[in-house]
Amino acid sequence: MRIAAAADAKKAADIVIVDMRSIVAYTDYLVIATGQTPRQTKAISEEIRKAVKEETGVFARRTEGDREGEWILMDFIDVVAHVFTPQAREFYRLDRLWRGAPIEQYEPQPVAAGSAEGG
Repeated sequence: MRIAAAADAKKAADIVIVDMRSIVAYTDYLVIATGQTPRQTKAISEEIRKAVKEETGVFARRTEGDREGEWILMDFIDVVAHVFTPQAREFYRLDRLWRGAPIEQYEPQPVAAGSAEGG
């Protein structure tokens, strides 16, 4: 959820969490998100890396696609984050590839009135 929340903080769209535990052994979850441009996908991936490092002290074991920004993959072992541009997401269709896995649409938590973030 922290990775999804970090993506949401940078205005990622269509964030889904795919439960892979019963399907593959190499990861527990996929988090898939969309940025409108390569520049935004880079900002989203940077926010994810920062949030995970601050919360857990863990760095991505492997990252790919940072330079181009069309599809950025960050492997945190238990969770693999994918940040796509709309065109790349439609082309690769990871959501449909794993359609046998439980998929949860991420819903941002409402900010409480009077909180530091809300006002």
